[in-house]
Amino acid sequence: MSITGDQSLLKQINRMALVRAIRQQAGLSRADLAKLTGLTRSTVSLLCQDLINEGWLVEHEIQATGALGRRPTPLAIDPLRLALIGADLGVDGLHVVATSLNGEILASRSEAIVGNDAAMVLERLARMLSEEALSLRMQGRGLLGIGVGLPGGVDEAAGTLKFAPNLGWRDVAIREPLGAALARVGLDDVPIHVHNEADVAALGEFEFGEGEVPEPLIFVSLGIGVGAGIVAGARLFVGANGFAGEVGHTILKVDGPLCSCGRHGCAEAFIGLNAISARIAPGLSLAAIRTQLDFGDERALAVVGEAGRALGVLIQNLWTLFNPGRIVLGGPSCALGDAFLSAAFARLARYTEEAGLPGPDLRITRFGPLAVAVGAAALVLHKTIRPV
Repeated sequence: MSITGDQSLLKQINRMALVRAIRQQAGLSRADLAKLTGLTRSTVSLLCQDLINEGWLVEHEIQATGALGRRPTPLAIDPLRLALIGADLGVDGLHVVATSLNGEILASRSEAIVGNDAAMVLERLARMLSEEALSLRMQGRGLLGIGVGLPGGVDEAAGTLKFAPNLGWRDVAIREPLGAALARVGLDDVPIHVHNEADVAALGEFEFGEGEVPEPLIFVSLGIGVGAGIVAGARLFVGANGFAGEVGHTILKVDGPLCSCGRHGCAEAFIGLNAISARIAPGLSLAAIRTQLDFGDERALAVVGEAGRALGVLIQNLWTLFNPGRIVLGGPSCALGDAFLSAAFARLARYTEEAGLPGPDLRITRFGPLAVAVGAAALVLHKTIRPV
């Protein structure tokens, strides 16, 4: 039986191989790309011209060196003509960003969520996305797509949020109603991708990281819930059913405190914001906890420090389990500051010292509270430049 390839897919694979190479090393010439990819010079030349015409690449000026002969033209990712949109449908509100292909934030907007009616929330999100998409088009930018990060288990293929316990949602269609709303304003040609919030945040750190990003990369999302996104082999690791990374429900203490999932001793029961709040004063907001910490409240400092040490234990477990090249911390709980994060770093340092091994590259997300929204934009880029 003979097997024939899909020529359009093959062309896209080759095109995106060139894009990835230039994202990795700006300034490569067409000749450089031919050597790196194994494609013929004529093929590279044709594909590069297509990519320049579409807004992916830009030619830089040739630097005069005084040497004889024609100088090769350096190429780079064009930051001006194409854009991505990412959205964070979070428990605390809606956040939408537009970014360049390099991850530069071009615009951002946020709105609080009032109530948790799914249809109303999605209607508001659709309006925000439509406004941002139309704004980009008014600026003359092409839009590659829209990504949405969601706080729970996601069926990516169906575009459905399977469950989001902190929103009280189950089996809610996301992509279909957003797509219908965008179509009503003439944006029916815009692809929409949905994924779990920690997963997209991990992609944001991976796709928009500086230089060569070490792998595996783990993004730990810290808020009411605790989750992780894992990138290995330039792909998300999602597990057999797409729900890998639920590290908030790994057990830190047998017969420990009751978790929202019904089990005892989960990481979330020690590290989650609701658990921290309940130990200080039930119902206390993140801002109120932060204020108490700033004023040196002894109980708040003790509880938050204990949660930070528990986070250190969780990080140590991820370190020994995955041997990651990098672990990135993000999410609302990072706003608790040194009382929380320094305790985690110190506990991890103790474990690495006891093991006599260098610890993982541990850092805080550089995108702050927009990590999920920026990551959702990175999801669009990821799907585009890695077609298989």
